[in-house]
Formats: sequence, C-alpha cells, structure tokens
Amino acid sequence: MPRIFDNISQQLLDALRATLQTASQADFCVGYFNLRGWQSLDDLIAPWDPAAGQVCRVLIGMQRPPHDDVKALYQVHAEAGEQLDNARASLLKHRFAQHLREQITFGIPTSRDEAGLRRLAAQLRGGQVVVKLFLPYPLHAKLYLLFRQDANNPITGFVGSSNLTLSGLSRQGELNVDVLDHDATHKLSAWFNDRWKDRWCLDVSADLANVIENSWAREALVPPYLIYLNMAYHLSVEARAGLSQFRLPARFDEELFEFQKSAVKIAARHLNRRGGVIIGDVVGLGKTMMATALARMVEDDLNYETLIICPKNLVPMWEHYRKEYGLRGTVKSLTEVVHKTRGLKDLKRYRLVLIDESHNLRNREGRRYKAIHEYVK
Repeated sequence: MPRIFDNISQQLLDALRATLQTASQADFCVGYFNLRGWQSLDDLIAPWDPAAGQVCRVLIGMQRPPHDDVKALYQVHAEAGEQLDNARASLLKHRFAQHLREQITFGIPTSRDEAGLRRLAAQLRGGQVVVKLFLPYPLHAKLYLLFRQDANNPITGFVGSSNLTLSGLSRQGELNVDVLDHDATHKLSAWFNDRWKDRWCLDVSADLANVIENSWAREALVPPYLIYLNMAYHLSVEARAGLSQFRLPARFDEELFEFQKSAVKIAARHLNRRGGVIIGDVVGLGKTMMATALARMVEDDLNYETLIICPKNLVPMWEHYRKEYGLRGTVKSLTEVVHKTRGLKDLKRYRLVLIDESHNLRNREGRRYKAIHEYVK
C-alpha cells in the first residue's frame, strides 16, 4: 500500500530528503518553482557530480506571473489554434524570467536566503541542476522521481499536489502518495522524459542564474554610486508623476513660490499613493502654506474635511489660515487631544488629518501619540 503524505501526519519534505540521501539523480515536474523553497533540498544536491550523470532536472509546467500574463498568452494560443513559434516562446521565456526577478523581491531578505540563492546559482552554472520551462500547454502535474543504484528499488516516485515550495513540501495541507512499483515508476519516468525532450520545453537554467546573479543576492557588491542613482531615479519618477498629475487651486498657484508649488504637487502624489506624507523642510521655507495648499487640494478633490492638530501656541495661526484659505474642519491643540471631554475620542471622523510640529510625537509611549494613533487607526 502506498504511503500518504499530507504534511499533517507525514510531511513530503521529510520523505524527499530521506530518499535523496541515497539517490544519485532526480527528476521533478512541478507547476510552481519557488527560489527560496529550493533551500529545503539543495544541501543534498550539492555533492552530486554532473559528469557522472548526477543531475536534478526540474520541469516547470505552469509558472504564473502575478497578473497572469503567461496565462493570457496561452489562452490566445489555444483559441487561435496556432502552434507555438520562436517569437511566442521567447516572449513566454522572457515573462518567466521577469516573474523570477519579482519573486526575489518578495519578503524581507535574510542571510539564509542570500546564501541559498547563491548556492542555487552555483548549482545551475555547474550543471547539478537543470531547469526547463514547459510551454506547449499548461502542465499542472506534481511529480518527484528519485533514482539510485538499487536493484530492488531503482526509482522512487511521489505523485500528488505539492509544488516545489517550502509551504507545498511541508507546511500547507496537501495530498501525495509514494510510488514504488517498478512498472509504474518506469512509466512515470518515460512520461517525464517525453515532456523534457519536447521541442518547446526550453532550458531556462542560465536565465535563472542570471536573475540571481543580478539581484540583491549577487556575490559582487553593488557600488554605492549605483545605489544612489537607483534611489535618485525612483525619486525622480515620483516627482515627475506628481508634477504632471496634480494642479493647485488658483489662489495658491498665484501666492506660492515655484519650489513650494512643486513640493505640494509631489506631496500630493505621496499622500494619494501611500495615505500619508511628511513635509520636512527647514525653518522659513513655508511649510505652513504648503500644508494648507495640500489640505485644500484634498478637500476640493475628495470633498473631505480637515482635522488640524498643532501646539497650543499655534492654534490662533491655524485658525487664521483655516478661515483665510477656506479650509473645512477644525483645529485642536496637542494638549487637547488627550482631554476627556475635548479630546479626539468622541470627535467625528475627519478623513484628512494635518499634524503641525509632528516631531513632538516621536515618543510612541506618550499619551498624545497614542491618542492620535488610535484616532487615525
């Protein structure tokens, strides 16, 4: 009777590792390949010698970018009844590489991830691991075949639902069985080889190694100047988008200096995309006017009202600005926000909150910080 691996009573990862310890070759067919998930097996592949035929072949049958671009290409191909051509295959391969680049950016990088990705790149370059992308049609199979020098049990197979990811091998509920029957394992091996040798089963080992070697996990250090340029590029993209997408109310367009107009538009971009923004200019550059203009833009565009929170001595100034520039809303002092009757607890929910002199709220354990944080939350 076959054993069942559901990652509850028995984990597939434990069985794979135990079998790999005596194996000298492996064939994996999976729908999804996770670069970090490979770390759970890579140490057992490391001693293999490709010159002696000790290779792990990985066939990826149904890789999907986040927006299903490849799926759409498959669908167009199927509906049109066309055969794959070199141009379409090249496009699918390019999309796959792009998806791998995005995959590496997910989560917080760790030293363990960095070392694991470098080992995978070395195994790909050294021929210990060969990865192919199956393109003729979406292939959803999950098959693990392990070969060893054993007359009684030369091939051990595992068939089921687990992808080559850490969660698929050990964490989330799956259903897999082992296959030990000689005839069945040889048929599974033949099935794998038929697809491995297909004309449109493309070797992406070098592409995968390139993705890793040009990522944050690369061996060579990135020069600080290139990091600076990268940051400057992304900041400039944000700035250009803000300058082109937002327009100031007529009065502010007349009264603000050019650098202030630019700052307000860029701040509006951040506020619109991220739900918050800090205006951090030094004293004397007109932060109050810029904040007022930004609040007025949001009020006009979204019909919001503004809650202004500031030090007690600045309340008269903000009351003047609120009336002078037609802001809707109210002004509260920092000392009021924790007041039992005049505080924020029973205040109506303003959709826009403007905090002046916000450096006064650096202490997260302070009562004012907690009151404002709870109100915003």
